[in-house]
Amino acid sequence: MTAVPDTDRTPRLRRGLLRAGLAGAAVLTLGLAATGTAAAQDGPGFAPADTATVHPGVMTETDGGQCTANFVFTDGGAVFLGQAAHCAGTGGSTEVNGCEAGSLPLGTPVDVEGAQNPGRLVYSSWLTMQERGETDPDACQYNDFALVELSPADVARTNPSVPFHGGPTGVDPDGVGAGEVVFGYGNSSLRQGVRALKPKTGTTTGTQGNGWTHLVATVTPGIPGDSGSGYLSADGRALGLLSTLNLLPAAGTNGVSDLRHVLDYANGPGGYDGALRLVTGDRPFTPNLVPLDPGA
Repeated sequence: MTAVPDTDRTPRLRRGLLRAGLAGAAVLTLGLAATGTAAAQDGPGFAPADTATVHPGVMTETDGGQCTANFVFTDGGAVFLGQAAHCAGTGGSTEVNGCEAGSLPLGTPVDVEGAQNPGRLVYSSWLTMQERGETDPDACQYNDFALVELSPADVARTNPSVPFHGGPTGVDPDGVGAGEVVFGYGNSSLRQGVRALKPKTGTTTGTQGNGWTHLVATVTPGIPGDSGSGYLSADGRALGLLSTLNLLPAAGTNGVSDLRHVLDYANGPGGYDGALRLVTGDRPFTPNLVPLDPGA
């Protein structure tokens, strides 16, 4: 197992951005069988997509660490943004195992771009796995998912549609095979707000961890600050969230934690008892490829 030191602290993108992969791969973290979906129109007072200020792809900041929200979720009452569990990590770059790595506690405030009030960390796969003594090595390595509960006052500023691409149309039920097309949307502060660099298009290069993670190669690639950002499969279904930047064996590819797996875990051991659902977008999915429209 190989690790790379975390040296990028200038923009405070996320401590713990570097993780070691399995089978000698070096990776950099970028700071459903039983899972259902909820339609946006059934949500509790969502804003229209063209006026919403909170949506998939907004920046989140947890204790100074910047990440990117993936999708909108609900348990039938509260509304959440998804982010990566490692966005609340407290340890160094060599703390790569979610069953062992340090994390800020539940209840930690999270600043959400476009919201007028802080959200709060209410679920962390890392904390859940540690509390229950998880021993599955695939879960420990790739279950990298957290929920930020939005203030009720900010729900009316929220829309679940993914910018540029539209969707999601549901949760991808069975992952993707090598060569399949994927779409993403990152919002690292390193891009300095250039909108044309936020949408991504690419292909998968394989699946690891018994379906827990997918390897993707996209234009542009995920970079630090894109941590947690969402990926869609070719039909617009929510595939997963960005967890790692791979340095070996294929530099520039990204590891994407499988959404069906992480949601099933949250709905089981995580304590949501099947109530946690992805909210589908009300903007139609459009498989736009790069080159990108600078005005997107």
